[in-house]
Amino acid sequence: MSENYKFFSHKECEYFPCHKTNDSDNFNCLFCYCPLYALKDKCGGNFKYTDSGIKDCSNCGLPHKRDNYDYIIGKFKDIINITKKYD
Repeated sequence: MSENYKFFSHKECEYFPCHKTNDSDNFNCLFCYCPLYALKDKCGGNFKYTDSGIKDCSNCGLPHKRDNYDYIIGKFKDIINITKKYD
């Protein structure tokens, strides 16, 4: 079975690559906006918080690595849990 759905590279994008990379052939644009951002310090990426408390992901390549599709999809349950309304 083909797994082409796990990788998309948009080299004609005016922002490509949006993060520093030494391997633009394997730069995955599928998660252009990282779905793990909302997980704060539980995302698993290389981020830092600015002095004003904003999460800065500019040094993170986690969602853009070809092999990280399954990792990101595996975190969706955590994303759902943070959006649940608890009584």
